[in-house]
Amino acid sequence: MKPIDVSAESDLARTRRARKMFRALREQFPHAHCELDFRTPLELLVATILSAQTTDVGVNKVTPTLFARYPDAAAYAAADREELEELLRPTGFYRAKAKSVMTLGQALVERFDGQVPPRLEDLVTLPGVGRKTAFVVLGDAFGLPGLTVDTHFGRVVRRAGWTDLEDPVKVEHAIGEMFPRKEWTQLSHVLIFEGRRICHAKRPACGVCPIARWCPSYGAGETDPDKARKLLKFELAPGAERPEGVPEPAAVL
Repeated sequence: MKPIDVSAESDLARTRRARKMFRALREQFPHAHCELDFRTPLELLVATILSAQTTDVGVNKVTPTLFARYPDAAAYAAADREELEELLRPTGFYRAKAKSVMTLGQALVERFDGQVPPRLEDLVTLPGVGRKTAFVVLGDAFGLPGLTVDTHFGRVVRRAGWTDLEDPVKVEHAIGEMFPRKEWTQLSHVLIFEGRRICHAKRPACGVCPIARWCPSYGAGETDPDKARKLLKFELAPGAERPEGVPEPAAVL
């Protein structure tokens, strides 16, 4: 199989192809979700801030103790700096992260009565909160549509030929125009799952990718199905326990 040529593709054709790829990814990842463990908007906001420069798995190892010790914004605002830093040490950049969550707690107490606001305009005014973090919280804690343009999202949409833009805000707007607003949060989840598990930065597993037939970047990674399957990450890795309802990646035809 050869990569498709999209050099003369119209905007309408690109949108139709993108939606077709989204449907295939939803079938591959019907369980796609936010992989940070949380129970409240505050817990998700803090966990997302802590996820910078580390993995969600690593953050999830720290947050049970963290959330028990600091149950609300006031607790973060009044935290002992050294104690908080020690709790956050495994996540990396723990001094900066401790400062971020402490100032976040202070801002929430002073400006929002200790509650996480459910509006983008308010969230992005909080310390350590950008559009990406805000959309994670809006989509997964409040059920409000948003596109989370992280490194995985950006890499997949560029390889898929949906856009060639690099700036996350421009990518957000360009991709948002291609899909109904109600699909934005789930679109983010499946693209991030695809990026983490199959379309890796250095060596994508093209040979078992569910959207390879529509991808202009097919061949950028391993195309042999058996070799590609060995590159799969997380629950798609060979021998890993598969969640109920998740299909085994098939060889690309």
